[in-house]
Amino acid sequence: MANFKVDTELHGELNCWRISSAHAELLIAQQGAQILSYQRIGEPPLLWLSDQAIFRPGKSVRAGVPVCWPWFGNLQRNPQSVQKMYKADQAPAHGLARGRDWQLRGVEEIAGALRIEFELPEAQGDLPGWPHEVELKLLIELGEQLTVTLTSYNLGSDTVTISQALHSYFAVSDVRQARVEGVEGLGYIETLADWEQREQAGALAFAGETDRIYLDTPEQLSIVDPQWQRRITLRSSGSRSAVIWNPWTERAKELPDMADDGWQRMLCIETANVWDDVVELKPGASHELSVVIGSETL
Repeated sequence: MANFKVDTELHGELNCWRISSAHAELLIAQQGAQILSYQRIGEPPLLWLSDQAIFRPGKSVRAGVPVCWPWFGNLQRNPQSVQKMYKADQAPAHGLARGRDWQLRGVEEIAGALRIEFELPEAQGDLPGWPHEVELKLLIELGEQLTVTLTSYNLGSDTVTISQALHSYFAVSDVRQARVEGVEGLGYIETLADWEQREQAGALAFAGETDRIYLDTPEQLSIVDPQWQRRITLRSSGSRSAVIWNPWTERAKELPDMADDGWQRMLCIETANVWDDVVELKPGASHELSVVIGSETL
């Protein structure tokens, strides 16, 4: 007998699945294979879903874990090797994968964990302006923790270079009280100060808009949330860069899908391959970008 339940739901104009297990509940949209929310039974949510989220085709939802692929952020800020992969004029922010419908390949229970697999067949040569053949899969594993793995396999005869991120929105009680541990002493790019390279002193606390690319990141980063008495842990593999972002007051007011005070309840730590950490896939090569999300009591 299955120990999980899968229900189909319509949120706005987007098809979604609500998946419940003995441990937790997930909400996943077909568009972008995007996890919209993740909550363990009896606990505050681990992933944040904006209460003013817009569920519309072609628009990534302000929530959960959008998949940024085959480039991250503004294409013009990417290395030339990533830019030249794209052959069209208009390059949408964060790539092409997050606004397209993925195919659900299967849901199965293995050794007490639930495995949910998605694929984006369009990545095999049918993405507009991106004429490369890559098998792109997203595996979501729901057990005691949540594991998200994005796999790119180059089916073509030419080398493909990508940047990418699992653009995770974490739920916090109040970002002004939270801090990120694991970044101490790291170099980072301060995108809000003309992309200067700086060095992090101590843990990262928040007192204003934050948009930083951390370099040579360790395997684990943590969000310490004293008010909710918990530590959210992120264990990454296939990545040595991370983006930490919070829009704060003025930027949040410019976002139609975020409440003016929504910035207080969220913090993005994006497991990434960006800056000097892009992925070069030779013909027949593959790469896995993965993050394991867990939590523990302080």
